[in-house]
Amino acid sequence: MNDIRRTILWVIFGFSMVLLWDQWQVHNGQKPMFAFLPSQQTALLSKTTPAGAGAVAALPSTGASAVPSAVQANVAGVVLPPGATAPVPAAPREKIVVSTDKLKLTFDTEGGTLVKAELLGQIDMADKSKNFVLLDESANRVYTAQTGLIGAAAGTVPFPTHKTLMTVLPGERTLKDGSNELVVAFESPDEGGIKVVKTWTLKRGAYDIAVKHDVINNSTTTQSPQLYLQLVRDGNKPVGESSFYSTFTGPAVYTSEKKYQKVEFTDIEKNKIDIEKTGTDGYVAMVQHYFASAWVLNGAVDKEGKAQPLKRDLFMRKVDTNLYAVGMIAGLDNIAPATHKSVDAIFYVGPQEEKKLEALAPGLDLVKDYGWLTIMAKPLYWLLDQLHTLIGNWGWSIMALVLLIKIAFYWLTAKGYESMGKMKAINPKITEMRERLKDKPQEMQQEMMRIYREEKVNPMGGCLPMVVQIPVFIALYWVLLSTVEMRNAPWALWIHDLAAPDPFYILPLVMTLTTLVQTALNPAPPDPMQAKMMWIMPLAFSVMFFFFPSGLVLYWITNNVLSIAQQWVINTRMGVPPQFNLPKF
Repeated sequence: MNDIRRTILWVIFGFSMVLLWDQWQVHNGQKPMFAFLPSQQTALLSKTTPAGAGAVAALPSTGASAVPSAVQANVAGVVLPPGATAPVPAAPREKIVVSTDKLKLTFDTEGGTLVKAELLGQIDMADKSKNFVLLDESANRVYTAQTGLIGAAAGTVPFPTHKTLMTVLPGERTLKDGSNELVVAFESPDEGGIKVVKTWTLKRGAYDIAVKHDVINNSTTTQSPQLYLQLVRDGNKPVGESSFYSTFTGPAVYTSEKKYQKVEFTDIEKNKIDIEKTGTDGYVAMVQHYFASAWVLNGAVDKEGKAQPLKRDLFMRKVDTNLYAVGMIAGLDNIAPATHKSVDAIFYVGPQEEKKLEALAPGLDLVKDYGWLTIMAKPLYWLLDQLHTLIGNWGWSIMALVLLIKIAFYWLTAKGYESMGKMKAINPKITEMRERLKDKPQEMQQEMMRIYREEKVNPMGGCLPMVVQIPVFIALYWVLLSTVEMRNAPWALWIHDLAAPDPFYILPLVMTLTTLVQTALNPAPPDPMQAKMMWIMPLAFSVMFFFFPSGLVLYWITNNVLSIAQQWVINTRMGVPPQFNLPKF
């Protein structure tokens, strides 16, 4: 009996290995050993993208998307119908590398897809000898920009998609001195009676790329294809991002109706996608700390060469394990035989430089996400930028900005410190009373209120002015955390990168010391437990700053030092000598 079981197990094991080998062959573009794979699936799987981003997964389809039902049938029609054969491509698949002074891009002739974007001048934080790579398609990452056509009639050959093998047209691959533009164009074969010429125009000194789709109808009937533009990305956090502060990574859409809407990858997993589903303007984007990519669809070009708005459907969805897409689908109605229609778009791939993003498209600057304090953060960034224009150093500009904020809030802060000074003056009387009436809590409370009334002290007076200022300083925190200009920006001495933690932890130690000094200058609460918490909380809070960017720590040190100086001056002027209230544990 055991021999029979052992034999059966070996047969199952051997057959499993054969099946695995067969699937590996299919994955690498070879023909399957067995005939039971459907012809449609074989045709599609022969073009799978690397790192598991298969052809079916990377096409805009239904799933958990926000694509209207009217579009879904067309989207699903990408697979070749039974008996249909795709045209033989004019050239083998290859990678095309082009570069300007700002970008080094790698295109795949499969779909004319942008599969890698290296940002020249933006240093990789993990390896500062390399440039930062935003888009990539490798064994560890998937992040690409894809476009194509859908909408072919059922039972016919599909239109060219991002899986169609295209021919790259002759042209320069490097932006030459004295030239301001570099053009790379891809031409698809005739599929379903439609040919597409996709033209990417790169400009000197720019991260935005003009992308033009010329859709040519070579058939004998009027065609109405739909153009899709999408970004496909894995759900991993950017390499090297600190877990001590949370920044958003994921897809976002913008329309003039609903403005900026972002969705977490985890919400897409749970099918909790609540975004605007249609629009005639706006963009779709993939956002991460400091950087973003975005498709901005300008519209169809009319006879006068102007782009007319196109209605588009917006979608987000999960396309595979840990792989997500955000995109838009626009209908190109009624292209007559032997005519063509051109569609203009902008693809942005680069840092979240607020002023440049504002100039490109309405609302594009919102990919630099300040959260619910945007209304305060944007003016603060504007002021910080103006200070940097004058000073020329981001570190000194941060310190100058904090100084200006402290001056603006001087009167309010002074009121708070005056109230704290009065509290410190009556603390001995409060302590004596609490000791005397410790067994009579109700009487103690009444006596305490009497003392406050007689001394004209508001116990909340020292807190309220601080509470008013908290949103401003939180907004400034997000400004400093989100500003890409801080990357690799030096301040002084050993601080060579304001976006990286202090390598010697000197700034965090100074910040901790100033926080403790500030705590010691405050009046000790009568309650012993509260007094202990006043010291424990700043120490616990300071630990996080050892992992924060140097620019944030510098901002907090400046705020602490100015607060200490202000408190010292106000207490002295009130006749309440500053004294250090050390903890009693």
